[in-house]
Amino acid sequence: MTLTAELDLLRTAVGVVDRSDRGAVLVTGPDARSFLQALVSADLDPVDDGEGTHALLLTPRGKLDVDFRLLRVGDDVWLDTAPGFGAQLATSLNRFRIRVKAEVQDRSEGWGLVSIIGPSAPAVFPDLPAAVHAHVARGDARIVRTVWGDVPGVDVAGPADAVASLMAEMAPGIPPVSAAAFEAFRIDAGIPTQPADLDESTIPQEAFLERDAVSFTKGCFLGQELVCRIDSRGHVNRLLRSLRAIDGDWPVVGAEIVVDGAPVGMLTSVAPVELPVGALGYVRHEVEVPATVDLRWDGGRATAIVRALNALSES
Repeated sequence: MTLTAELDLLRTAVGVVDRSDRGAVLVTGPDARSFLQALVSADLDPVDDGEGTHALLLTPRGKLDVDFRLLRVGDDVWLDTAPGFGAQLATSLNRFRIRVKAEVQDRSEGWGLVSIIGPSAPAVFPDLPAAVHAHVARGDARIVRTVWGDVPGVDVAGPADAVASLMAEMAPGIPPVSAAAFEAFRIDAGIPTQPADLDESTIPQEAFLERDAVSFTKGCFLGQELVCRIDSRGHVNRLLRSLRAIDGDWPVVGAEIVVDGAPVGMLTSVAPVELPVGALGYVRHEVEVPATVDLRWDGGRATAIVRALNALSES
């Protein structure tokens, strides 16, 4: 199957992406939820068993530490995050685990996660609740409702053997989609990820993470002062944008975004050249969208249209 056909499956039908390289963390103990509630950006009090939320762990100065999804599973809390960030999330949480009855475990090794994406994805598990991040148990695994921009999806997460067994039983005929096609789909949907689009310098509002991952009413959380000050009376200097209609050489990550000869930003994610759907990049907030910009890098030039980033993050 060609990469174009794989991308089309995710947009118009259904495909499955193996994302078992994602980081996974387990938080257990009688104080698990109250411990996390005091630290993370989302309000966990309304999150019941079988529900979840997108959340952030920020630094004390309000910059991003780790972006993750949180699922409440009975009295336990499952967290999953971008590949390579499970250990960082566990280490950062343990740094604040003082005099609380909670245990934090990095369980990325041996963890499984597959994403079933496309308009037909919900039909694979028709009894799944409609709310995003809602989940149900199937053996030792969890089936989780997801959304990618305006495209629905379902995740199957849990121990790798349980995930493989469940997929073989309930979704044996769904065609696999490669990492390259999935990356183009993610960029096309406008969904940022660590470390490409989100790093230790990122303020949540720069990437619109506050839309679904920050509560401004829950009370105190780590890094709250900066985030709330920007919300109430300030603005950020740059915003994550989608770049479309790229014309010229195909750009690279790190390419400058230029307006009237002056640099105004930089590309952070670029779709594979075989699937040239576009790119993501940070642009100065003064640039009103849509806007025509130049792209410049060593050995190439192009033009593009900068557009608003409308999607919510899957995780």
